[in-house]
Amino acid sequence: MISATTRSFIDNLVDYYISEAASYKQIAKSYSDVAADLSDTAFGIIVGSIYSAFIQSYTNQQQKPSLEDMQEFTQIVKKRAPQIKRSILDAKD
Repeated sequence: MISATTRSFIDNLVDYYISEAASYKQIAKSYSDVAADLSDTAFGIIVGSIYSAFIQSYTNQQQKPSLEDMQEFTQIVKKRAPQIKRSILDAKD
């Protein structure tokens, strides 16, 4: 089970990436020649960044997340996915 500290860390990451959605939408634009959907590309970049930070937090503690931790992480992000997607769609181009 993910600790309360790690859960808070994930929530804070999601909040950060939501607040910076316009920047990630700009990054996604640079891939428009190979990725057809701008908002899905930005969403993937954001979720990938959150995942990377989650894994890095375990690595910094010389640990590996368990399968249950990974499943819980997925549920946390999935629950907040509509907010992430909305922030991308609402971001100015």
